[in-house]
Amino acid sequence: MAAKRTGEKYDAIIDAAVRVIAQFGYHQAQVSKIAREAKVADGTIYLYFENKDDVLISLFNEKMGAFISDMEQSLSEVPTPDQQLRELIRLHFEYLVGDQQLAIVTQIELRQSNPDVRREIGWILKKYLNVIDQVLIFGVEKGLFGQDLNVRTARNMIFGTIDETVTSWIMNDCKFNLMDQVEPIHRLFLKGLQN
Repeated sequence: MAAKRTGEKYDAIIDAAVRVIAQFGYHQAQVSKIAREAKVADGTIYLYFENKDDVLISLFNEKMGAFISDMEQSLSEVPTPDQQLRELIRLHFEYLVGDQQLAIVTQIELRQSNPDVRREIGWILKKYLNVIDQVLIFGVEKGLFGQDLNVRTARNMIFGTIDETVTSWIMNDCKFNLMDQVEPIHRLFLKGLQN
């Protein structure tokens, strides 16, 4: 039976996994490297995780889960759907600017993982997509976005644009200011969403 997924060692392993996977790539990130970086014995990792895939899934669930919770809290304090949309873009970019190693893991390494890992991370991604859906539905209800808006198509457009902007930023060695992209992307979305 695995140890409870809480505590200092668990957190240390998750954070070490982000650093090791960002530096070496998922396929070269052996459990022993993660253990060394976390300053724990190799066997300790197996007290918390079944294997390296489980580490990657857990890493994504922990980091993305915390991000989604923070985002939901922040959006609940923003009164209008157009401002919520701007806040969603800003928070997404700010989160990854604040942790470039995590950005490398989520934008590049997760996509090179096996189908089981992708399926598992798909569950948490659905929660994020649902947050975008709620902003869009709110916008339609308030008459700010078109009544005939296809929420699924709009959500895919929004997520795809935000996601690709971050990937481009990572692939360009973070040379441009990601936060400078918030306003132009927000304006672009609003033009496409309005009646």
